[in-house]
Amino acid sequence: MNKVCLIGRFTAKPELRYVNGDVAVVKFKLAVNRKFNSQDGQREADFINCVAWRKTADLIAKYFDKGNQIGLEGHIQTGSYEAEDGTKRYTTDVVVDEFSFVESKTEKENNSTPYDYEEPVEEQEDDPFADFGESVSIAEELDDNFLE
Repeated sequence: MNKVCLIGRFTAKPELRYVNGDVAVVKFKLAVNRKFNSQDGQREADFINCVAWRKTADLIAKYFDKGNQIGLEGHIQTGSYEAEDGTKRYTTDVVVDEFSFVESKTEKENNSTPYDYEEPVEEQEDDPFADFGESVSIAEELDDNFLE
């Protein structure tokens, strides 16, 4: 099985190109945080090369920019080519099969994530019904038959 799931941020704006005149392709690099910090306490990331084709490439190029967060599913594809100096180079890319928007445009503009929001807590008085006049004891109003 060859399946990859990633959540990361674009390191640059994805650039759309066309192969054979009409097949859309976009290559981009994602910064994906590691689960642990380095020995000096710094958060580390892996930079992963990704590629998307056709309609997926069009959508990624249209809706994402540098720093935007994306969730994607895909598969690893390896390849090789001969460099200008005659040496053989090897490549490893994640080919995007599906993607998801991880943050909304307003969250990105506000520089926050959905998990950063905290509901404001209002301080509560000791007696929330103090403004309504005399206090009422519910037990006094109930008759003995109701409690049985």
